[in-house]
Formats: sequence, structure tokens, C-alpha cells
Amino acid sequence: MITIWQNELRNAANPNKIAVFMSFFKTGKGEYGEGDKFIGLPVPKNRNIAKKYYQLDFELIDQMLQHEIHEFRLSGFLALVEKFKKKKDSKSQKCIVDFYVTRGTRANNWDLVDLSAPYILGTYLLSHPNSELLDELSFSDNLWLQRIAIVSTLSLVRKNKFDETLRLAKRYLSHPHPLIHKATGWLLREIGKKDEVVLLDFLDKYATNMPRTSLRYAIERLSPQLRQSIMLRK
Repeated sequence: MITIWQNELRNAANPNKIAVFMSFFKTGKGEYGEGDKFIGLPVPKNRNIAKKYYQLDFELIDQMLQHEIHEFRLSGFLALVEKFKKKKDSKSQKCIVDFYVTRGTRANNWDLVDLSAPYILGTYLLSHPNSELLDELSFSDNLWLQRIAIVSTLSLVRKNKFDETLRLAKRYLSHPHPLIHKATGWLLREIGKKDEVVLLDFLDKYATNMPRTSLRYAIERLSPQLRQSIMLRK
């Protein structure tokens, strides 16, 4: 079955896109995606294929997550997202979340995180708050687990629950990596779309200490006058 899944992905791919993907996902020497391999498969096609295989057991999906090809790993995570959607009982959902977290380091590029974390861990946190788990992930030495922590809170933000995002955003003020800066700024921007006052209150306290990338992302949807005023504090 895994071979059929992989062949379907390969047949839907466009090799002409490989070079573009390799550049976009920073696969050069010393970059965060160094050595990653691609087949040139766009996300929409991948998602449609992955939905056919969500019923496979964890052992088989894990074979996809462990694969060296980026789109195979993504397909495994997209299948997990679909599996989580289909399972409505708390016990089954917890099993998927536990499996996801233990395989989080295999979401080793930003798209793998962003297309899975909010829809598995994030959705689960809506009904099963777990600050300890978010702390465990955010204090990890692994960049991708750290990104999973804050990106998963997107589901909370969409339901006007901001506390976990703000807590992690404060923690990440001194984080050294641009991918965390971007994720933090993105999540703060999402808060601002829901409640601009909450965002501005956070910025009043921390704008001067924020990485410039985080700040630029966070204020992107504010008025030009507000953006200028806030950037002048840096």
C-alpha cells in the first residue's frame, strides 16, 4: 500500500518544479532545509492523494514520515490531519496527537509544521488545554518542535483564545532563528486581526525587544501610521 501511495505522488509530481522547491525551502549547504529532496508536487495535489490513505495504521504512515523525500513526509502528515478530522472521540484523537508529537521532528521544514500543527495538536488543545505540552515543545532543543508549539496555537487564536500564543511569543523574544521570528510575528498578526487592542498592548510592552522580523510580521495589517510609530521604537 505504501508503494501505491508513493507511486501516486510521483505520478502527480512535476519534476520541473524541483529546483524551485529546493530554493524556496532553503536546501542549500548550511540552510535549515539542507539536503532535503523533492519530487515537485504541489500541496493541493498532495492533499487530495493523502486523503485516500488516512485509514492506514500508524506504522505505515510512519514510513512516509521517515522518508527522505519532502512531499512523502508531507503526505504522511496530511494523512494524519485527515485521520484526526475523521476521529471524533477523545481517546482516538489523543492517540493521534501523541503519535504526532513523537514524530514532530520529522516535520522538518516550515510547511510540514504549518500544514499539520494547527489541525492536529492545535484543534485538540481547544478541548484539552495543555500548557505543559506546549512548554515541553517550546523548550525543546529542536527548531521544528519549537515551531510546532507556537503554530499549533493558531487554532486557539481563531477561537479568540490568545493566552498561549502571547505566552510563547514572550518566550521567543530572544529566540535566535528567523523561522521562529516569522512564526511568532504571524501569530501575533492573527491576534491583531481578532483583537487589535490585545496586539497593541503586547507591542507596547515588548516591541523594543522583539526581533525585527517578528515585529514586521506582527504589524503588517495595522494602519500605516501605527506601523511607522511602532517601528520607530526599534
